[in-house]
Amino acid sequence: MKVLTIIFTINAICGIVQFQCIPKYAIAFKTKIVPNEFIVHFHSKYFSSVRESFIEARLGSNITIWKIVRRENLFWQYPSDFDILRIFNHALTDEIILKIQSHPSVKAVVPQRSVRRIMAYDPNSNLTNINRHTKGVLRNTNPNNDRSRQVCTVLHANVLWKLGITGKGVKVAIFDTGLTKNHPHFRNVKERTNWTNEKSLDDRVSHGTFVAGVIASSRECLGFAPDADLYIFKVFTNSQVSYTSWFLDAFNYAIYKKINILNLSIGGPDFMDSPFVEKVLELSANKVIMISAAGNDGPLYGTLNNPGDQSDVIGVGGIQFNDKIAKFSSRGMTTWELPLGYGRMGLDIVTYGSQVEGSDVRKGCRRLSGTSVSSPVVAGATALLISGALHKISLINPASLKQVLIEGAKLLPNYNMFEQGAGKLNLLRSMQLLLSYKPKISLIPPFLDFTLNYMWPYSSQALYYGSSVAIANITILNGITVTSQIVVTPKWIPDINQHGQFLEISTRYSPILWPWTGWMAVYIGVNKDGVSFEGVCKGNIFLVVESLKEATNDTLTTEISFPLTIKVTQKPPRNKRILWDQYHSLRYPPSYIPRDDLKIKSDPLDWNADHIHTNFKEMYTHLRNVGYYIDVLREPFTCFNATEYGALMIVDPEREFDDSEITALKENVYKNGLSIVVFADWYNATVMKKIKFFDENTRQWWTPETGGTNIPALNDLLKPFGIAFGDFVGEGHFKLGDHSMYYASGATIVKFPVNPGDILVGTKLNDQGFSILNSKTPNKDAKKDVPIFGLFQTKEHSVDSNEEIISNPESNLTNTIYTDYSTFKNRVLLLKKKELSISISKTDKLPTIREGRIAVYGDSNCLDSTHLEKACYWLLITFLDFAINSHKSSLLQNLNRIDEFKRSKGTPLPLRPSRHNIKAFSQSETCEKFELLSAMKQDPNEERTHIYDVATMQAEEFENYLIQKLLDAEITKISDDNKYFTGNQVNDSLRTSFIFLISLSITVILLFIFFIKRRFIIVNKSYFNFT
Repeated sequence: MKVLTIIFTINAICGIVQFQCIPKYAIAFKTKIVPNEFIVHFHSKYFSSVRESFIEARLGSNITIWKIVRRENLFWQYPSDFDILRIFNHALTDEIILKIQSHPSVKAVVPQRSVRRIMAYDPNSNLTNINRHTKGVLRNTNPNNDRSRQVCTVLHANVLWKLGITGKGVKVAIFDTGLTKNHPHFRNVKERTNWTNEKSLDDRVSHGTFVAGVIASSRECLGFAPDADLYIFKVFTNSQVSYTSWFLDAFNYAIYKKINILNLSIGGPDFMDSPFVEKVLELSANKVIMISAAGNDGPLYGTLNNPGDQSDVIGVGGIQFNDKIAKFSSRGMTTWELPLGYGRMGLDIVTYGSQVEGSDVRKGCRRLSGTSVSSPVVAGATALLISGALHKISLINPASLKQVLIEGAKLLPNYNMFEQGAGKLNLLRSMQLLLSYKPKISLIPPFLDFTLNYMWPYSSQALYYGSSVAIANITILNGITVTSQIVVTPKWIPDINQHGQFLEISTRYSPILWPWTGWMAVYIGVNKDGVSFEGVCKGNIFLVVESLKEATNDTLTTEISFPLTIKVTQKPPRNKRILWDQYHSLRYPPSYIPRDDLKIKSDPLDWNADHIHTNFKEMYTHLRNVGYYIDVLREPFTCFNATEYGALMIVDPEREFDDSEITALKENVYKNGLSIVVFADWYNATVMKKIKFFDENTRQWWTPETGGTNIPALNDLLKPFGIAFGDFVGEGHFKLGDHSMYYASGATIVKFPVNPGDILVGTKLNDQGFSILNSKTPNKDAKKDVPIFGLFQTKEHSVDSNEEIISNPESNLTNTIYTDYSTFKNRVLLLKKKELSISISKTDKLPTIREGRIAVYGDSNCLDSTHLEKACYWLLITFLDFAINSHKSSLLQNLNRIDEFKRSKGTPLPLRPSRHNIKAFSQSETCEKFELLSAMKQDPNEERTHIYDVATMQAEEFENYLIQKLLDAEITKISDDNKYFTGNQVNDSLRTSFIFLISLSITVILLFIFFIKRRFIIVNKSYFNFT
């Protein structure tokens, strides 16, 4: 024991091997609708008595039916633009809402929502080894190693501190869990306010304290702007719960206090929570710069959270200290615009958010990970930027600040724009840009270049004549004024020397740019002259923006350009072209569209847009790697030329199929040789009723409108081909040859043709629907042997041959669960009438045109990256090879059990639930029409610039010049020191090894001395005893 004591004592003194393992935490959010509570949103702000009189004018004063919930907070006495209405009689809810909405002063009535923030521990993450300071502060004793963790040092905030720039004069609001009174790390807390239903202002969670520390700590773990004026808004309880109404009141107060920067380390997928979204717009219009977390739903694409995905907000993603994008960081694109359009980049900038150090709840420091950590990093940096340019405060607004941040950012190699936005935060470069800033208008992204990997997915597939248009959704940032407009139709000027004449361009844009931002959608195609061209085409789109300066009532006209560099290739053959059906995916969130995998209880909503560039990105990449070209269909089935495509992919459809679409698809399959590949998902009306209470997010108010897939609608579409899915919800692992497969909440086939050569494959699956409906009674039955996919060569003469599999489903409607049958009576009669017309047409002489083929599979989860367990890309390729090239895999032929399944007992088809509102959320049923911009010639005598300088030309301020000069010198010094820092990292590694060897040598020497001394004492003692 003495030897061990000596070893640990020596090592403790040397400070080498005392480590502390700190687990990694990530922060997630859950939202839910509050039962019986609604936010009444008014057009203007009124005192409480006036607002109440508006509601009474419609509802009367019967307090047994409704009540206005009093908000006990600081802003209750001020005019407000909303009230919380609690309705006691649930049966009268719809009637009461309609009456209130009819009042001319009422803008909208929406459900009250709550959000819960969860700090999730990841036991599988890498543990971080650190040393503890004697006071419990997480510090590294080696200053060079400390550089890798101290975020202020890494971003060179100390350079600005040396220049006296410390955040002074900047008001920063922190919306979080509060802050403990008299915390030793903070020296300039101006105000603490409580917007929750708790009594205490203190932070007992530590998240709010941590965020405040990253922004403005002045001791131990230093924040960026220690002298900033902190305004602490407690909007989360100690249980991490908040409500929309709490935020609305707190936002109003932030406007009243003329806050400069507002950090919001929260987010969620619901971009249609209208009062919240509109209040964020109002904050921006009042020059409040909001900085918000992008979300922790990465690495999946299409997972940006609101409000970080709003164009007027600075959305921040996370990176590690090795400059790698953090796995948890949400990726673009935005999904507001889908399925008919295309998303914006959405993510603005990335910075450090993994194991960042910040203040602990009472003293000392801790480390956290997540984009809610990255957000205060940017907020603190922004406070520094503004404090260094206070003499230009009149020019600083949400647009101008975003401009200097993204223009100063540094692109990270090997990451695309949806992963990193404009790149990594560069504090000093942005400081330079702000000091020299003059009001301007800019675009995000500033150009479109198909030749750059950074601009994935544009770089992943060239355009060609006949392909669907590529859409670029551009954000317009106006740093001049809060309101502006595009005054003339944008101009397209192709570069003739760079083959720009082969492009055809169309644009759509927001009529008004407010607040500070707008959008322009650019549609890019290849004209007939480019049918055989292969190469790069270039040109510029010019748009003119008119800005209204409210102070002087003057207008300023600005012309900006959007350069295009487009890869064009020759038209590929039909057997290499696939059309992806995006049109029949619903825009989230119209209602409760449940998850595709019922096993995943933590993620109840299907909110990733089902696009080939979001949750089906990996599938898209796989198809491109094997040589397929994929076009996206954003319009009905009546609108595309089927002869151009080898196959139409219908994956996880939710929208209804119009009768004209059903007829058009049948015609295209039988007459034009179009093939169809279908991947469905579960559907069971009884399960749908059950899961409305399955997750607390939707317990009271969101009843599923459909299952994972709208199977009744899909069955209508496939009826002319004799194919249908049932309502058995199957789940389980199985094998197809050497391929391991997983069926995650899929549907099974109950109706399929039995023509010679057709293939029907089945497997044994668990009855997941039964397990959900009887969660307390385990399903002891054996797995059921059910058909899960089939391959069918269509033959118009044998459209009714499927009757050998099951009896006519319409004859068994009475055996199904209760549904509103009358709603669909006309549809059934219409389909029967169409069947009759098809039967009659069999006697007609038909032209000999090759019919298409159909492949169907009951589970799309194996293509969807959202909760992917076992990918089935190989099966998709096999399906496409059959559908397009008529090649049947020997594996699938060996697995064929069609003769066995054709003897199965007939099963009734699932019908829609009685309250079916999918049609109410349907998009336009018209075909896309684009007004092409006329190609114009560039006037060689006309000078054009991307951005006009609209500021009054004045001599540079002396203060500006002085700071710039000092800053430039410091940046030069840092650049020179980069080699030093790089060398130090190597030297640190060598130094650590040498120190360890020296320590080990000293330990061995001491042990040897101890051993010799002990031996000498024993020998002497024996000698004296002997004598």
